[in-house]
Amino acid sequence: MAGAAMTTTFLAVIGGASLLAVTARRLHPSDRLPSLEGWALADRGLGAGWTWLLLGGTVYTAYTFTAVPGLVYGNGASAFFAVPYTVIVCPLAFVLLSRLWEVARRHGYITAADFVRGRYGSPPLALVVALTGILATMPYLALQLLGIRAVLTAGGLYPPGAAGDLAMVAVFAGLAVATYRHGLRAPTVISALKAVAVFVSLTAVCWLVLDRFGGPGAVFDGAARALGGTDAAHSPLVLTPGQQPAYATLALGSALALLMYPHVLTAGFAADGTRTLRKVSAGLPAWTALLALFGFLGIAALAAGVRAPAGGAEAAVPMLVDRLMPGPLAGLVFGSIVVGALVPAAVMSIAAATSFVRNVYVEYVHPTATPKRQVRVAKAVSLTAKLGAVAFVFGLRDQDAINLQLLGGVWILQVFPAVAVGLYTRWLHPRALLAGWAVGMAAGTYLVVREGFSSIVPLVAGSPEIYAGVAALVLNLAVAVAATPLLARLGVPRGPDTTDLPSRPRAGRRPPTGANNA
Repeated sequence: MAGAAMTTTFLAVIGGASLLAVTARRLHPSDRLPSLEGWALADRGLGAGWTWLLLGGTVYTAYTFTAVPGLVYGNGASAFFAVPYTVIVCPLAFVLLSRLWEVARRHGYITAADFVRGRYGSPPLALVVALTGILATMPYLALQLLGIRAVLTAGGLYPPGAAGDLAMVAVFAGLAVATYRHGLRAPTVISALKAVAVFVSLTAVCWLVLDRFGGPGAVFDGAARALGGTDAAHSPLVLTPGQQPAYATLALGSALALLMYPHVLTAGFAADGTRTLRKVSAGLPAWTALLALFGFLGIAALAAGVRAPAGGAEAAVPMLVDRLMPGPLAGLVFGSIVVGALVPAAVMSIAAATSFVRNVYVEYVHPTATPKRQVRVAKAVSLTAKLGAVAFVFGLRDQDAINLQLLGGVWILQVFPAVAVGLYTRWLHPRALLAGWAVGMAAGTYLVVREGFSSIVPLVAGSPEIYAGVAALVLNLAVAVAATPLLARLGVPRGPDTTDLPSRPRAGRRPPTGANNA
């Protein structure tokens, strides 16, 4: 069982998150009537500091902070693809996210599917973009709960049986209520606590590890011996030539996919201007450094001789923390990682609910829904998404959620042509994009399932392994490019373009209050 000091510190961190959530209403309070933009995007009023906290806290999830070192612990160097992948995201966010923000603000778009609907005039294409986003987000949301459970279990804070399940539900319930009432403002204020707690606790853990082992060289050599090598230069801690294609394509594909996730776009759309987003994009590498240090802790767990349970490598770092750190500091680390799950979980539920309301409910069920009713439905769907994630975690195996999340990354990458390419050209025909999306979804799913739910696959027997999402995206683009001139020759009409894209991204803050918010 956990010590009293660890439990006290852990509860203090969780209690602090709950108290911050209560104050969420005070963050950029609005006098306007309730609207989906106000609830889901905090009225697009977040400055650079809050946007950096929210976007970083959303992208770098608690499951990432346990899964990446877990992959390092189990697989060695290949797991470090997450570091270049998150570095690649920064320039992509600088260019794509700021341009998409400007169009979204001008036309009142709240989701990527809103943009696709306006850009191509194609309701079916917008629908598949929305549904793909929801489908990819739900297992990602469930993984946040798995991350919480792994941390609580490793720290002895998860009692066996129903008591442990109730403890996790209680941790999640406070955020669910705050998100229901205050929308995106709740995870925004909690993201401040997440950043402080994670940066402070990780610095303490790394310092203790280096002090205990006598420097980074000793840590790497100890891990190399644990993996069956003689030293760090001759071990699985170094990529082999055969691993390099998988490493490169996984890093690139993951970076392209990340900005298509609804929760990442929701966090970005909440900024108050394109200049803010560019500043934040330039500052995101600080979070990447944090992720690299978590990966280093996976190496330290190997060097320390940590024995994670079979199939539970994500528990390696929590077990290392429990072994090396005194109770109060261990409680701080565990509380930080749990709070780190609450922020992305809340944003994911908000994003999924917003996509459903804007692109399914209003488009096909209730086109005349008032803004107040849209907010009411979004709140209900957001709460349902959280309850569904809890039921998923308790009702199915952990591996089921992981398998679906792997598929989700492949799936969400298939909307990249419609969204990202559409920001710069409308040459691709919407029906060609639909055909490409269908081929990419089918091919990506087949490749992943064929390899036993591994996203790293050989295209044919004996070929180098690559990321299945990139292979599916190439097929997707090939079909879209080939079908576009054919459809044009057949005279298949396009829908109208109502986006009024700028010739170049324009820096600046949000327009005056009187601008169109429709």
